[in-house]
Amino acid sequence: MLANPVFRYRMLTLAEGWSFVLLLVFGSLLSRVSDIDLVMPLGALHGALFVLLVLATLLIRRRLDWGFGTTLVALICSVVPLAPFFFHHAKKDEFLEAERAAQPA
Repeated sequence: MLANPVFRYRMLTLAEGWSFVLLLVFGSLLSRVSDIDLVMPLGALHGALFVLLVLATLLIRRRLDWGFGTTLVALICSVVPLAPFFFHHAKKDEFLEAERAAQPA
């Protein structure tokens, strides 16, 4: 499974979305109501996942035969909060089909 680039992209999409949720909920909220400050480590994690997601989107677009519009939507969804989850859901069938096609027979 991990050798499959479409699977890795799918998991990276979800990881980046969850990292942003964790940053907003735990990082921002906890720093305001307690002495626990998780903004820096969660922000660094989210930033790294965001950069990886942008690079992965640009690399995976050919394998999935995405045009400019779909690629642009994928990149915009990586910036908008919670949008990676909606993009992942909208493209789930396409991702799963591409994963099955990439598996050896």
